[in-house]
Amino acid sequence: MKMPTLRLDKLLTDTGRWSRKESRELIRAGRAAVNGETVRRPEQKADPERDAVAVDGAPLAWSAHSYLMLHKPCGVVTATEDRRDRTVLDLVPEALRRSGLAPVGRLDKDTSGLLLLTDDGAMAHALLSPRRHVDKVYLAGIGGRVGEEDCAAFRAGLVLADGTRCLPAELEDLGDGLCRVTIREGKYHQVRRMLAARGHAVRTLCRLSVGPLRLDESLAPGAVRPLRPEELGALRAAAER
Repeated sequence: MKMPTLRLDKLLTDTGRWSRKESRELIRAGRAAVNGETVRRPEQKADPERDAVAVDGAPLAWSAHSYLMLHKPCGVVTATEDRRDRTVLDLVPEALRRSGLAPVGRLDKDTSGLLLLTDDGAMAHALLSPRRHVDKVYLAGIGGRVGEEDCAAFRAGLVLADGTRCLPAELEDLGDGLCRVTIREGKYHQVRRMLAARGHAVRTLCRLSVGPLRLDESLAPGAVRPLRPEELGALRAAAER
């Protein structure tokens, strides 16, 4: 299916590098070009698949889809809309919003950390599929220590109180009341329920990574940014395995 032409200011905004206002200003300043010709009208149309678009002489990197990293804070729900609480989409700046943008998987309201947002449904489905074995790593605060028997139970695959069977997972004691949990699926409240099954109540929970994508330590809770090219490339490779 042929990609429709887009307004030049929207095309620039969709890269995540500029806001809509900034895109309009740089176009009017003569800093943008389409097929080698300077453009000063933000409303001019361009075909991102056929036209060569440049800003300040540098070719524009444009994607048909949006891929965002969010450092989800506690107190925000992983949903596209909610009548009572703020959602993760409410944290996305207007300049980075696209139709169809949605979270990949979910983090509980009281869980923080890495959350991928995208409008690429195929990639989202691939990353969530247990058969692709995409690791998800969490840091859990439990106020105590896990032992070797707990770790062995995780490796064997836990059966929860309601009969839910979990795939084999990794559990590592980090000391100071912390442990690291690696799972390859995303059942409801899975990490909390797995640790509870071993007698450990979770006080805090933060997701550190999904496959090769790691939470940017410089990204403050509630902040969001587009994925870097190398991050997106690694994530695509993981989704295609």
